[in-house]
Amino acid sequence: MMQRIQRAFQRSSGISPYIWSVLSLLPFYFIFQSSSTVEIFVGITLTILFFIAYRLAFLSKKWPVYLWTCILIAISITMTILFQFPYFAFYIAYYNGNIKNRIAFITLYVIHLISTIVSFNYHLVLQSDLFVRQLPFIIIVWISVILLPFTVYNRKKQEQLEEQLRDANDRISELVKMEERQRIARDLHDTLGQKLSLIGLKSDLAERLIAKNPEQARAELKDVQQTARTALNEVRKMVSSMRGIRLKDEIVLVKQLLQAAHIEFISDEEPKLVNVSLFLENILSMCLKEAITNVVKHSHATQCEVKIEQSDKDIHITVKDNGKGLAADTAFENGNGLLGMKERLEFVNGYLDIHSDHGTTLVITVPNDVKQREKER
Repeated sequence: MMQRIQRAFQRSSGISPYIWSVLSLLPFYFIFQSSSTVEIFVGITLTILFFIAYRLAFLSKKWPVYLWTCILIAISITMTILFQFPYFAFYIAYYNGNIKNRIAFITLYVIHLISTIVSFNYHLVLQSDLFVRQLPFIIIVWISVILLPFTVYNRKKQEQLEEQLRDANDRISELVKMEERQRIARDLHDTLGQKLSLIGLKSDLAERLIAKNPEQARAELKDVQQTARTALNEVRKMVSSMRGIRLKDEIVLVKQLLQAAHIEFISDEEPKLVNVSLFLENILSMCLKEAITNVVKHSHATQCEVKIEQSDKDIHITVKDNGKGLAADTAFENGNGLLGMKERLEFVNGYLDIHSDHGTTLVITVPNDVKQREKER
């Protein structure tokens, strides 16, 4: 277990932990160059305080960030002047890049940069032997103080933006899944609702005819059996491939449902839609199915007229019955499937109109998605 954790740590961090480990031991080499016991004690104490403050700086937020960073800068200047050890500036440069607040980042960056220039120039003016001998490394530290904070800061910002993008993509995926579940649930409800309504009507009719006309009752029961098989087949096909439903096929099923409910079906000739996508025709079929199911269940009508018209801009489906009528202001509150129709139509920029005058008239309108012949060529 420990080996797996260690391997994962090494893969994610590379050689950075080893570099930081070496830098953490390096100040003691410079401290013990001093011959004074007091200076050695002061150096060890400052080093321990530096690492404690460095840890607390990473844990702090808001105004304590300024406090701990100023303490770190003060210790770094002291170590540079007393022991000619300039490498704590590298630690502070890395920490400054992790500050999220832009104002705090700029302020502390400037303070650290100025203090580093002062402490470095102090030994360069004095021509301190130990300091001059490590001049190439000091130049590297100096470049790091200038560039490293911006490098780390920009990398953190990029990681934050990438994290936000991942969260947004996850939310979008969840919303898409939720919308797809709702769509499938509506389609299954509409498909099964019509077939089950037909089965219920034919079963009631067979029950009434079983004593008076057994042959007719047997024929109705055969229709029930066939309708049940058809419903099962449609559900299987919808779940497996979510295939589209053509409007002309839906008209045939609508006619059967109305005849079983003893409602006269009035319609023009078979609808002939030109250059309409299967997706849009599927939505129209579902809406028509729901409208006819409402007529059978709620209207108590004896006639139902279905009219399908296509213009250059729109496709209109009108479903009109002579039943008891439906209040337009409460139509979407009674759980009759009209809300699902409205949501489905809004998805394709369509809309639903309801009129109640000597019955109920539903007008389904969607934009005509005629394909441009130039694009087809």
